[in-house]
Amino acid sequence: MTYDVVVAGAGPVGLFLAAELRLGGASVLVLERERDPVRPAKEGSMGARAVNTPTVAALHLRGLLPAVREAALFWFDGDPPPGEPDPDAPPVFIGHFAGIDLRADRLDFTDPELAPDPLGAGVIAQQDLENILAAQAGRLGVEIRRGVALTGFEPDGEGVTIRTGDSPVRASWLVGCDGGRSTVRKLADFGFPGVDPVFTGRQAIVEMTGDDGLAREGWRRSAAGAYVVGGWGADVAPRIHTVEFVPPEDRDAEITAGELEASLRRVSGVDVTITKVHAATRYADATRQADTYRRGRVLLAGDAAHVHSPAGGQGLNLGLGDALNLGWKLASVARSFAPETLLDTYTAERHPIGAWVQDWTLAQTAVSRPDDPRAEAMRAVLAELLDTPQATTYVLKKITGAWQRYDLPGDHPLIGTRAPDLALTDGSKLSDHTGQGRAVLLDGLGGAAAEVAAKWGDRVVAVAARPVQYADTPIATFVRPDGYVAWAGFEQSDVDGLVVVLETWLG
Repeated sequence: MTYDVVVAGAGPVGLFLAAELRLGGASVLVLERERDPVRPAKEGSMGARAVNTPTVAALHLRGLLPAVREAALFWFDGDPPPGEPDPDAPPVFIGHFAGIDLRADRLDFTDPELAPDPLGAGVIAQQDLENILAAQAGRLGVEIRRGVALTGFEPDGEGVTIRTGDSPVRASWLVGCDGGRSTVRKLADFGFPGVDPVFTGRQAIVEMTGDDGLAREGWRRSAAGAYVVGGWGADVAPRIHTVEFVPPEDRDAEITAGELEASLRRVSGVDVTITKVHAATRYADATRQADTYRRGRVLLAGDAAHVHSPAGGQGLNLGLGDALNLGWKLASVARSFAPETLLDTYTAERHPIGAWVQDWTLAQTAVSRPDDPRAEAMRAVLAELLDTPQATTYVLKKITGAWQRYDLPGDHPLIGTRAPDLALTDGSKLSDHTGQGRAVLLDGLGGAAAEVAAKWGDRVVAVAARPVQYADTPIATFVRPDGYVAWAGFEQSDVDGLVVVLETWLG
């Protein structure tokens, strides 16, 4: 059998991409080298991942948000605290920048870009998220082969022949979602410029004694590095996290109780004894980004396309954003609806966001070095700034992804932004029409826009309604399958431009 797309890697990005491809009508095979997708409970909870505004919106578009909220370790709806703040109450921390706490009482809730989002945001164990995405992929008919590693491939003018431990597989397209040390990226010879790591991070769920002197709230720094104790998934045994500014000697070496104990002692100055390790991981801050996300019939997404420090919790969200952007485009090209040039917009739209994430994580590493007086001076300045509503609000908006938009042609301010899930005049909401992964045309111009879109058949869902807040204003909007507005019209004459937009995005 020949598949439209083979996806290498069944992590969250690969699974989400596979589901998006199936929604677009493409046949999909996912290859995953690991045989068992289920991590032990403690290890799964240790891999807690924050989901930010664009990710929550994407999950909501596809009807997955209720399951994510139910499985979440924590969920925040974004509402400001009622009444006047209690000056005697302990501060509520909502994140950090380079370990400098961001306080909830420093937020400016009057900022229109920080308006409470009814969808909220939260933290979920990666294992739980993978389970939800794997179930979605299964419902849509994605074939997943576990315990089957991609070992090589040969692209040609018509497709890609993929070698595995089993028999070869033929596909029109190959996407590497196989992590920071991606086999696909290396074999396809993508450029991967960047900087080498300067620190080693260790996370573990452990049992220990002699830990009475450890701080239990927020990051604590010392001349040797930094540490935090507690956090998501630590309800049975403590979760520890250390950072030391020494690159790892061997990322793949087994993580022992002795290594964790020595690291925690160095950064905390407390003579703890670790008696048992339930789960542990080691990471570094190598920061690299592929020079392009596509070479011929091979594409990259997620960590295969970009790696960086986890500071700010951007990695998972960045990768899922890649998948949402690429899935419908690649499905349309694979089914011969759209030309291959549509895939050029994938790198054009996603590469700048990946570069921004890299800059922000590099900046946090730069001001975290414990042995650099210049870094310490800059850190003191940042701490003062982040004690103000303006700075805290600005940084939170950046970290949550509220600023993200694409540079799409058109003059209306809606174009290039994520369409909010507005109530419509027919009693529905936008999300009621996005679950199948199709583009949506809201036609408030008396049917003129829908008449044009009819030529694209079921690739567009035409809704004879307009947002309730614009109920008295003739308006039509075209929303791409990924939820971004690509066209807005206010008069019958504007409909002429809709043809070009539909041809651009749907072929």
